[in-house]
Amino acid sequence: MVDKELLDILCCPETKQDLTLVEASVIAKINHLIKEGRLKNRAGETVREPLDAGLLREDRTYLYPIREDIPIMLIDEAIPVDGSFF
Repeated sequence: MVDKELLDILCCPETKQDLTLVEASVIAKINHLIKEGRLKNRAGETVREPLDAGLLREDRTYLYPIREDIPIMLIDEAIPVDGSFF
């Protein structure tokens, strides 16, 4: 799991908004869409690798993936989210 101290200092690289760790149920929904090939990242590319966890931007519009305990903090890798995930 990602270190709590690291989570406290991470912010969105685009807007500098705070990030929060999302619940496992949300990650399960996202991984289901990834498995079906129906999820695209901000760059418009199909997401192919499942997430271990995710960091949700404060405005709840983008999620940054976490894989192998490493947050992927690249703007183009962010996953657009909507209310159906929550």
